[in-house]
Amino acid sequence: MSRSIRHNPTKSLLAAALVLSLGALTGCNSDDDKKHDARSTSASSTKDLPATLTGQKLAWKKCSAPGGGEAPGKGWECATLKAPLDYAKPDGETTGIALVRGKTTGKGKRIGSLVFNFGGPGASGVDTLPGFGKDYAKLRSKYDLVSFDPRGIGGSEGVRCLNGKQLDAHFQVDRSPETDAEVKAMTAASRKYIAACQKHSGKILPHADTQSTARDMDLMREVLGDKKLHYFGISYGTELGGVYAHLFPKNVGHSVMDAVVDPTEDMVQSALGQVKGFQLAFTNYMKDCTKHGAKCPTGPGGAEGTKRIAALLKAVDSKPLPTEDGRRVTEDIAVNGIVAALYDKENWDPLSAGLLEAMRLHEGNTLLALSDNYNERDEHGNYSTISDSNAAVSCADRKQRFSVADVRAKLPEFRKASPIFGETTAWSLTGCTGWPVAGKADHPDVSADGSAKTLVIGNTGDPATPYEGARKMSRALGKGVGVDITLKGEGHGGYNSHNPCLTKLVDRYLLDSKIPASGTVCS
Repeated sequence: MSRSIRHNPTKSLLAAALVLSLGALTGCNSDDDKKHDARSTSASSTKDLPATLTGQKLAWKKCSAPGGGEAPGKGWECATLKAPLDYAKPDGETTGIALVRGKTTGKGKRIGSLVFNFGGPGASGVDTLPGFGKDYAKLRSKYDLVSFDPRGIGGSEGVRCLNGKQLDAHFQVDRSPETDAEVKAMTAASRKYIAACQKHSGKILPHADTQSTARDMDLMREVLGDKKLHYFGISYGTELGGVYAHLFPKNVGHSVMDAVVDPTEDMVQSALGQVKGFQLAFTNYMKDCTKHGAKCPTGPGGAEGTKRIAALLKAVDSKPLPTEDGRRVTEDIAVNGIVAALYDKENWDPLSAGLLEAMRLHEGNTLLALSDNYNERDEHGNYSTISDSNAAVSCADRKQRFSVADVRAKLPEFRKASPIFGETTAWSLTGCTGWPVAGKADHPDVSADGSAKTLVIGNTGDPATPYEGARKMSRALGKGVGVDITLKGEGHGGYNSHNPCLTKLVDRYLLDSKIPASGTVCS
């Protein structure tokens, strides 16, 4: 879990997975920044930007193919939005924000653009939205569907640190060290990685924060010709939506938050909550697995099942599993593969196959494939920017930094929360230590008094963004803003699970402005 919320249906055997690692709570304003960052409550929140930016005309054209993939089909077009690299210098250097759009197919009254963010931080909206086009076809009857690569991601000056071979080697380093020698190796690898990020992407690193992306969205709103921003945020995208609502509450139109990040937690609380969420999801997986008898690698499940897999991981730590392509499956890669599968119930069968392969054949091909998918590595050894971008955004946002001694002190609590996921996640807290950019805050400010109502959807079986976070987001937005919706289901997120109750509820809100009663439950 070295990242945050992600998914990419165009590349993935993970059907609809989108969060967290580096502890993935991103930040908003520190007190020192507030004098440079007054909230905008006016409809003309881009008034301080030059007309060359607010009046720019987007040159929409046929989309090119994403790395390793196929170009979106007919009906999708791409463009680049120019935005200030540094919003403190609006007349200065610009950066390009890659956009994708599917124009409305309806013949009735168009509401406007519906802007999507699919999480990460680090997921490419330009790659992802066309792959989910069928899921959002009904919404396209009244909206132009729009998504984008946030600054520092994908086609928007995506952060690049190491090349494919170097990343392969980087992921082989033990990320849950037990000896001083392993700590030394991990620390050296981290320093090398950070130096590479600074060398290859140093210009964008100070400006890859969530707050700057929220400002990009408001510029996007104006250039697209919309008075209000209509928004659909998933996973980390809910945090981005909350930051936007805080900065521009009067500009919020229809807004949906699905798979909601808890904005009240610091990095330790967030990481610990995610450990508990994945342990809950693993427990639910084991309950289902018992139906398959001898084909179930976790046996009777429960404490015994957890004990079996924890023992497997310790064995893998001592003797990594061989694979067909020559890479080894270490304990950390195996945990990553398990995490990847838990994002979606459809991946429980591949998870069982991978665990059985490891236990009976002492091979790691399936777990490696799951981990590669999570890291967006293709069959040629090329990676997307998701890992590097996730680090850049998270470290630009998060203020806290942790030493080896800090992590060692917290290990007992993390191990208690999960013998499977606890240790790896605890050590991921060191991910921003030594980063060249200081983080902004311990957690984001999403208070949005005066904003339009927002649907806040929590899934009771969500492993990556635990259900409780949705209720905390709703309260943090402010009285009368959040509309609480509960889905009793499994997996990360709700709308793309195709639950009929939830789909109907969200569609009626977005298309017909029918606001459901807060507290509505779908199962």
